[in-house]
Amino acid sequence: MSSSATVRTARRRTLRLAAAALTAAAGLTLTACSGADASAAKPAGRTDAGAVSATGGAGSSTGAQDSDAQGSGAQGSGAQAGSGTQAGSGTKTDAAAKQPGGAHAGGGGGAGTGVQRCHTSGLKAAFATGGDAAPDPDASGGTTTSIVLTNKGSSACKIGGFPGVDLKSENGGERWSLARSSKKFSSITLQPGDSTDFTLNVAMTKEETGFYQPAFADVTPPNETTSLTVKWPWGTLVDQRSATHPGTFVNPIG
Repeated sequence: MSSSATVRTARRRTLRLAAAALTAAAGLTLTACSGADASAAKPAGRTDAGAVSATGGAGSSTGAQDSDAQGSGAQGSGAQAGSGTQAGSGTKTDAAAKQPGGAHAGGGGGAGTGVQRCHTSGLKAAFATGGDAAPDPDASGGTTTSIVLTNKGSSACKIGGFPGVDLKSENGGERWSLARSSKKFSSITLQPGDSTDFTLNVAMTKEETGFYQPAFADVTPPNETTSLTVKWPWGTLVDQRSATHPGTFVNPIG
């Protein structure tokens, strides 16, 4: 073989070895890149599955995205801003889901409260004076008179129990807080304009001594602290302000 042929053969071998080396290096580079991508993808995939399993629903979606957002670098920050927006949407969804419950709770509260009790400001009082409402001054023993309470408000109210009744003289100096009977009672509902009444057992007298002459009656509805004043339309009572069991006393409403 000539010297020129020997040189050409050596060059071809050198080129083949160089090409083979380049091919092997490229293969190693590609393998390293794909291995890095796979290892980076797998944790994100596991995080998603774990978040959905742990929390479920819309919250799980937000939680998974938040985990992805914490991945790395600027890309993680961008993803976190996006998931923040979506978390806001999740919050709206939660609020919308809770809204019917809140409305129901509000309605339940209204239903639970029901009709309020009657307040002094929503009532007016008057003695019943028509027909046979007047107490019999000639009755031997006790007789009765009635005080009518009317709902003057614009909504229904509930009332029941013992009102307070204080009789007072013309100048108000002599007061008599009437005792209560032992009668049982219940509550009743007054629609606007409706009335109810309660009775006073009264011991009337025509004697010139030992009597008490009321001029007014202060009526305090049950559970209230302010009263309604009505004029006393009848005659004198036996003065039993210090008696243990007076013949003049209050009966309950309802």
